[in-house]
Amino acid sequence: MQHYLIQLECSKCGETYPHAKPHNVCLSCGKPLFARYALEQLFDSWKPEHLLSRPPSLWRYKELLPVCDEEHIVSLGETMTPLIHAKSLGEHFGLSELWIKDESRLPSGSFKTRGLAMAVSKAKELGITKLAIPSAGNAATALSVYAACAGIQAYIFMPKDTPAFNIDTCRLAGANVTLIDGLISDAGKIVAERKADEGWFDVSTLKEPYRVEGKKTMGFELAEQLGWKLPDVIIYPTGGGTGIVGMWKGFSELEKIGWIGKKRPRFISVQADGCAPIVKAWEAGKSSAETWQNAHTIASGLRVPQAIADFLILDTIQKSNGTAVSVTDDAIRDSMQLLPTKEGILTCPEGAATVASLEQLLSDGTITSSDQVVLFNTGGYQS
Repeated sequence: MQHYLIQLECSKCGETYPHAKPHNVCLSCGKPLFARYALEQLFDSWKPEHLLSRPPSLWRYKELLPVCDEEHIVSLGETMTPLIHAKSLGEHFGLSELWIKDESRLPSGSFKTRGLAMAVSKAKELGITKLAIPSAGNAATALSVYAACAGIQAYIFMPKDTPAFNIDTCRLAGANVTLIDGLISDAGKIVAERKADEGWFDVSTLKEPYRVEGKKTMGFELAEQLGWKLPDVIIYPTGGGTGIVGMWKGFSELEKIGWIGKKRPRFISVQADGCAPIVKAWEAGKSSAETWQNAHTIASGLRVPQAIADFLILDTIQKSNGTAVSVTDDAIRDSMQLLPTKEGILTCPEGAATVASLEQLLSDGTITSSDQVVLFNTGGYQS
């Protein structure tokens, strides 16, 4: 397998690191590292028609993925997820071009599959044997099942009020599960404090370079499904923000190899009223976000008081002429019923938050009836 990964690069200061060794964040500034590829080689040698004979999975984009040898790929069948024309929901809101990218179809039931499939595969390639993660739910499930498949030990730290489904699935997959009093940020502190002594490699959101590489495949699939054109608007539920950061990075790579043009969607970040650090920073015109105090929401994946990628999320919103909005838990609950009622799609609270944002975005003119709008349903319903 020919690979095009050349190095890791700090997303903030630009310092570079070799990709053949494990790295977490930049040693100089503590910011996320990005995988960089030999895009100039791909411009002439790799074309969209090469995808036609490949299986419909995220691994079809292997030239722009960081696993260097296919024998290290850990796969549970990561299918391309459907892009569904939400006609009935669109009529309800007056949007003729409303689409839903339904990530609930992935093996572990959520978009977290993409990032953890990539991170575990790369960990296997690098010879890592212990992985640790703080999680509000779905990331823990994804890590647990992929680590089990790879024969790697998984150490999970989750708030005690994490949905029972996620706690149970982690334990069923053989992960070491620790429940804590506190939030995902408190769980992250435990991982940070103990990882050196325990020999864990930290796969926290954007504290390693490869989960974002899996997440960017959402953007690759979206572009391919729309004939290598991008929609006017992407509405995305935002906790750690890896999906926004990943898709923005992926679109840049697709442009540099000549597969898409310069047009970008307007990214709209959706958070919950009870935990909206990105929204608060955006409205204040800041380039970074303060830690949100007393975070609370029924959408556990949005209950992230501080995102390490805050500056990248805000930069993407700004460069795409997007915005950030928050919605109430009541609106999320209503949308959890509205989406299946109109389209038959069962959604998690985080996915419902994107639906809940539509009325506000239409009323203030952020989106219009003529826009092609894509909502991301990031996971399925869990009781």
